[in-house]
Amino acid sequence: MCFTCALSDAVLILAGISGFAQLSARVPWAETLLLYGGAAFLLAYGARSFMAAFGSASLRPSEAAPESLRRVVLTCLALTWLNPHVYLDTVVLIGSISTQFDEGKGWFAAGAMLASFTFFFSLGFGARLLKPLFAQPVTWRVLDIAIGLIMWATAARLLLSEGSV
Repeated sequence: MCFTCALSDAVLILAGISGFAQLSARVPWAETLLLYGGAAFLLAYGARSFMAAFGSASLRPSEAAPESLRRVVLTCLALTWLNPHVYLDTVVLIGSISTQFDEGKGWFAAGAMLASFTFFFSLGFGARLLKPLFAQPVTWRVLDIAIGLIMWATAARLLLSEGSV
């Protein structure tokens, strides 16, 4: 499952980085539009995380028996390829950020894909170890606050570097 998610993410990252170079060359104003669109998305996502942190709903780990391998892989593929946010994150956001790296675009792509593989494998194999910790609502609150701060800091970085794009 980790490999399925990470490989899908890598394909989308590569599409975003490759596509943005072509899009920027053909439609110069698209980069600015997508930069502001990406920043708006990050600000909204950060706000959603803060609302979740201070709301009453929290996720709970499941005690249900695992599904079949086929069903789990199909679910992973559906959650990846049918999720509009994955396109905003990988194709639009990472693609637009990649336009800042003319000569190092390949290294940027490799780093983004390595980070994705690291994330999915850490999440997949670390979930069992972290299950007792995430059974506590305070852990979800801390995670949501951290996500909100990261989203807002990334949006600020995009907006503050706008003059150099």
